Amino acid sequence: MVHMCTVVPISLTVGANRIVPTVAIPHPLGNPSLSREDEKKLRRKLVEKALNALQTEVTGQTVFE
Repeated sequence: MVHMCTVVPISLTVGANRIVPTVAIPHPLGNPSLSREDEKKLRRKLVEKALNALQTEVTGQTVFE
């Protein structure tokens, strides 16, 4: 499982193994100040990072920057 979050210390506290930091609390997977095209690129990048994290073997808590 991959935990995508805006507050990494909380994810570490609850014991998530794979953590992908996201954008901001009100918009974790986007940024409304970006153009539609740029926001789509941002979202795609985050989802691809999460998919990569899911495929990566980890032995403990790992943050995928």
